[in-house]
Amino acid sequence: MRQPPPPHGSPDDTENAFYDALNQGDIERLMACWAEEEDIVCVLPGGPRLVGYAAVRAAMELLLANGGVAAVPEQLHRLDAGSCRVHSVVERVAVAGHDGTGVAWVLATNVYAKTARGWRMVVHHTSPGEAAEPAERAGARRLLH
Repeated sequence: MRQPPPPHGSPDDTENAFYDALNQGDIERLMACWAEEEDIVCVLPGGPRLVGYAAVRAAMELLLANGGVAAVPEQLHRLDAGSCRVHSVVERVAVAGHDGTGVAWVLATNVYAKTARGWRMVVHHTSPGEAAEPAERAGARRLLH
């Protein structure tokens, strides 16, 4: 029997539900974390910018076609902006390779908005994976733009 969608009483609840659904490969629970709006945005590692609920859902269905994605958010940094929250995380992602399972480190930004249905994801933006865990650099000066 399918579990009902979890409550989304806080951005942390939504983030936990998102990563749990991602790990379990549960598209319905995953999409229940997203706002059902046409201005939501998702960028997956190395992929194009996806705008709108239908585009995000189609990409997530492809991503989960072979099962869940073993991604664990770590090094959470929160920014509270009233009815909007920004979470910057480092995702530890299990990656299958020719010599077994390895780890990739992905930088992700998750943005949550307070909606009538509770806190929902409105942006998920991820970088391509790196082999080494990124170090947190407070006040780093090396900027690209």
